Amino acid sequence: MKISENWLREWVNPSVDSDGLAEQLTMAGLELDDKFSVAKPFTGVVVGEVVEVEQHPDADKLRVTKVNIGQAEPVQIVCGAPNVRVGLKAPLATIGAVLPPIADKDGVLKPFKIKKGKLRGIESFGMLCGASEIDLEDDIDGLLELPEDAPVGTDIREYLGLDNQIMDISITPNRGDCFSVRGITREISVINDMPVNAPNIQAPAITSDANQGVKVESADACPRYLAQPVLNIDRSVATPKWMSDVLVQSGIRTHNFLVDITNYVLMELGQPMHAFDADKLVGDISVRLAKEGEKLTLLNDDEITLKGDELVITDDEGVIALAGIMGGARTAVIDATTNIVLESAHFDQITIAGKARRFGLHTDASQRFERGVDYDLPKLALERATRLLVEVAGAQVGQITTVEDINKLPQPSQISITTDKVNTVLGTDISSDEIARILTQLGIEVKQTGDAFECTPPTWRFDMSLPEDLVEEVARIYGYDNIENQLPKLEADMNYDDSADLLHGMKLNLVDAGYMEAVSFSFSDEKLENILNDEKLGAVLPLANPISSDLAVMRRTMLSSLLPCVQYNLNRQQSRVRFFETGLTFVGASVSELVQTPSIAIVAVGDVEPEQADSSYQNRAMDFYDLKHDVEQLLPTELSPNRISYQRADLAFLHPGQSANLLLDGKVIGWLGQLHPSVAKTLDLPLQKAQTVWVAQLATNPLAEVAREKNPVATPSKFPQVRRDLAILVDADIEWQTLQTTIRESAGNLLANTWLFDVYQGEHVPQGQRSLAFALVYQDTNQTLSDEVVNNITDKVVQALESQHQAVLRDS
Repeated sequence: MKISENWLREWVNPSVDSDGLAEQLTMAGLELDDKFSVAKPFTGVVVGEVVEVEQHPDADKLRVTKVNIGQAEPVQIVCGAPNVRVGLKAPLATIGAVLPPIADKDGVLKPFKIKKGKLRGIESFGMLCGASEIDLEDDIDGLLELPEDAPVGTDIREYLGLDNQIMDISITPNRGDCFSVRGITREISVINDMPVNAPNIQAPAITSDANQGVKVESADACPRYLAQPVLNIDRSVATPKWMSDVLVQSGIRTHNFLVDITNYVLMELGQPMHAFDADKLVGDISVRLAKEGEKLTLLNDDEITLKGDELVITDDEGVIALAGIMGGARTAVIDATTNIVLESAHFDQITIAGKARRFGLHTDASQRFERGVDYDLPKLALERATRLLVEVAGAQVGQITTVEDINKLPQPSQISITTDKVNTVLGTDISSDEIARILTQLGIEVKQTGDAFECTPPTWRFDMSLPEDLVEEVARIYGYDNIENQLPKLEADMNYDDSADLLHGMKLNLVDAGYMEAVSFSFSDEKLENILNDEKLGAVLPLANPISSDLAVMRRTMLSSLLPCVQYNLNRQQSRVRFFETGLTFVGASVSELVQTPSIAIVAVGDVEPEQADSSYQNRAMDFYDLKHDVEQLLPTELSPNRISYQRADLAFLHPGQSANLLLDGKVIGWLGQLHPSVAKTLDLPLQKAQTVWVAQLATNPLAEVAREKNPVATPSKFPQVRRDLAILVDADIEWQTLQTTIRESAGNLLANTWLFDVYQGEHVPQGQRSLAFALVYQDTNQTLSDEVVNNITDKVVQALESQHQAVLRDS
């Protein structure tokens, strides 16, 4: 937010210079992004009054003028501006003046120095200036026209306040109360322990019986609404210079007096207001939620279609404004408007949040209402605006219509805190009286009992609800520089977090495998979520107030974060990409249904290995088993392979023949496989084999539980292992994991390990069947196994396979 330093000092004027004031605000949490003068440096320009104008004898577009600058004799100036005339007051650059730099023919900025010259044979002793020549914005083609009362001969920088500093303050999202002169000066006054000289705002006398009917149907969204007619406004009156100056210096373009009034009150007090053309209103004003499909043409001429959850202002003919964001074109004030209805209201933060962004809008009003506006401010702001309209434009003021529901207004939190709490958190020794002073000056209602405080935040502080919020207030006003540096106390704790240790180990394994960690938002693009949609994932949770339109929902899988990273890198000629990310996934259509799952995900594209210098090395494209290997590196070392199994995955965004679910003790904890080609095509990802996109995701909590298990330490057996291989014929639709489970159950405790090592379909195998070969490894920890024992167990396994799966033992 840009704000004039002079405007701030009218309210509170501490004995520090501009740099000191900037430092104070920054250290109080209101960081300055920039600080600059109203105009760039220049010298030698004064207020001049044109006293004589004659046609140049040799040039149709030039005039020979005489300009009074307060010296004994007027100065002769040759001028080509179309608006030069007798009586005009304008800036005049005298001989020797140095104007702001201009670019030469090579584009190099060089100071522009005024010298005595001749134009078509007539001497000129200076230059009359337009706005751009003294680094101001040009509103007209010609000289900058100064007010009639501008003192002749006065330095133009002094007269126009061009040395005034503009402070560009970065307001954090929780400090909506600081989007105004009133809010910033409250902070300055507390920092410097001095009072604020706020203007004495008194309501003007009611001079008209006119009133505006108002109905509020959505009291939760609008608990307070004020409307007041203001009639017979003199539109020949221009915006006063003092008002237009501070608006322009605050980065707000001036329009007409009526709009400038509301903008001025906005910047001064922080209350957004809106003016309706009273002659265009039809019937009562109504505040309600929109109806789905309703349309509104905004002040910027954009037509929007409403979804039904927006708060709108209507009259008998339809919607006339998007509440708290922007007015409609039908009731907009124009240059001919003389009768208006002023709106000043309190709108609920959550109701307004995100609605401006939905329609591609960002207004000063929405910026403030989304962060929270003081609900006691609407009446004061209305009085300020109507008083200015009366004083400047001789308006008549009608009746105030107030519709409010006190019970629906925000209820401030009651916060308890102690002196010990403040000093323990900050590492300070601040007295109870000092804490009470700081909190009280910040507008907080404090009830002190010894070293204990019961605090009620002021109506403008929507961000206070916890004791730590009060500690922060004390810290920033007491001064971070006044808090001594102390080394933290480091206490050893032998109870380490197994889950954190496991996650760290997972990350190290992936880094060793050539993956790089990505850190992304938990928010996702709704379009991407729709592309990665599968009903088995669950519902998408939309955000009430997204930071941007492409981060409007919570991610259901980590792919929503990782795939854009892959796109970005592939588009920049990175043919081999490896990423992983840890974080939460979110499933549920509402907060009450939300399930958050700690997860780890990987994505890989390209060859198995980076390009090698050894020409004899034959690289190849990554395949499913390479991905499976990388995923298995994430499993805890304590986890027995017998507890892990796989089954075909049926997620819509995975290739049906190149994907699998990973199961722990029979429960699905993740999936892995190739991104479905249709999804890859939609996302403009490569489809060729060399750049197939491989993805995987695991829930980390089940793995952490395995890591916490206290497994007994077993002494390795000193007796030899015995291996038997079984080749069987089974129906092709029987999953090998099912067969492996039967083998383990029937073999008993002497089976140390088993795995599938061959799959065959083709010649010599009946149609609809396949041959599977399993290795069975036996071992006894107490003795050497005899052939008889091994053969008996193997026969038992074969019988189980025959009876349960109609398997046939192959002879060869």
